[in-house]
Amino acid sequence: MLKRRDKPNTVQISIDPLHAGQSKALATFRGHRFKALRCGRRFGKTELAKGWIKHGLILGQECAWLSPQHKTWSEVYSELMSDMAPIIATTSKSSGVMKFITDGRLDFWTLENRIAGRGRRYHRVVIDEAAFGKNGDNKTDGSTMEIWEKSIKPTLYDFGGEVLICSNSAGKNPDNFFYNICTDPQYGFKEVHHSTMDNPLLPKRMQNETVEDWLTRREAYQDDLKKNNDPLVYAQEYLAEFVDWSGVAFFSRDKLLANGQPVPYPAHCDGVFAVIDTASKTGTENDATAVTYFATDQHSDRPPITILDWDVAQIEGAILEHWLPSVFKRLEELARKCGARSGALGAWIEDKNSGTILLQQAQRRDMAAHAIESKLTSLGKDERAMSVSGYVYRGQVKYSEYAFNKVTEYKRKVRNHLLDQVESFRIGGKDSDREDDLLDTFCYGIAISLGNSEGF
Repeated sequence: MLKRRDKPNTVQISIDPLHAGQSKALATFRGHRFKALRCGRRFGKTELAKGWIKHGLILGQECAWLSPQHKTWSEVYSELMSDMAPIIATTSKSSGVMKFITDGRLDFWTLENRIAGRGRRYHRVVIDEAAFGKNGDNKTDGSTMEIWEKSIKPTLYDFGGEVLICSNSAGKNPDNFFYNICTDPQYGFKEVHHSTMDNPLLPKRMQNETVEDWLTRREAYQDDLKKNNDPLVYAQEYLAEFVDWSGVAFFSRDKLLANGQPVPYPAHCDGVFAVIDTASKTGTENDATAVTYFATDQHSDRPPITILDWDVAQIEGAILEHWLPSVFKRLEELARKCGARSGALGAWIEDKNSGTILLQQAQRRDMAAHAIESKLTSLGKDERAMSVSGYVYRGQVKYSEYAFNKVTEYKRKVRNHLLDQVESFRIGGKDSDREDDLLDTFCYGIAISLGNSEGF
């Protein structure tokens, strides 16, 4: 608990204590202006960065916080506003600024803003989730490297300021800002690397649990992380290593089959549901509309998800509302075939583009349509695939015989488009013209059935 005596009152500002891994990181950074913290999930990088910024604000320093998107920093804004309330003079979330009675100032910027920080001067800057900004060198418009070198780095000149850049890794990518500052000495960063396991406080010790029992459970949890994740996912997400994904098929067919074969429809299941993606990504005349049908079952020895059917087509916007009833008709057919105890659970639809129209149409017709959680849809494609990869790797998702053997014509190509999109997906793929609507429904369906709203 830090105290600041202000005439005539005393105020108290809470700064959470650091765990041993965080303390070690800060000690290693001592004496270095440019700091890069590379760490695995749940290590506590954002908490460390918030504490570092709080110290600066208490000292009356001018500071900045940058994140890839507005949503990423808005949560930090709310937390800091609560923690620092006793010394806040004025705030404006719309402008992204806090001013303090210590004369400290905190500006919030996104890495989508090419001129972030221009005209300002800073003692301390945090760039959070830096690996997930735009790739490219300092000549690439809007890249994180361009924003750092042309906009943010100059703001540190006045005060000889410091920057703390925090992130997990996002692949071994020579175009990635975070990869470059961590691996190339020319950028002048001191890098500190910690894994998820370097947070000694997680998993949290339960009430009345002995230290010995907690340590045993902790070791078991860590073993499960390694066993139940694809080795490359484990290396990137939990060990924070720079993984080379080039040429690696992310979703293996072998994991989606049982003994090398697709599975029959279940005789009984908990329920069936559909996921619809209607976003236009191809720039063609009509939207690409995809739907995938799933059976979910948590009460048998079968895998908990079976992919029952799929379809993809180009449908004009005016026809979409007439197409939607066919999805619900197919759901009822599948519920009967699969002995769904809870019947057809409905359709989950991405709430943007023409999907918003479909949700409105379904609501008017009293159809069971649900918007996919924004926390899930706001993830990037690579993050979304990562978040569900463990379920596929553990064999919890299987192709049905019907879905595996189905072939249709779409955009003059005759093939199984579901298999093509799912099995050709590569992390960090640069081909933005690839069809991926069925891939999206595949990832959403797994997250909805087995994950939480964020897909984990």
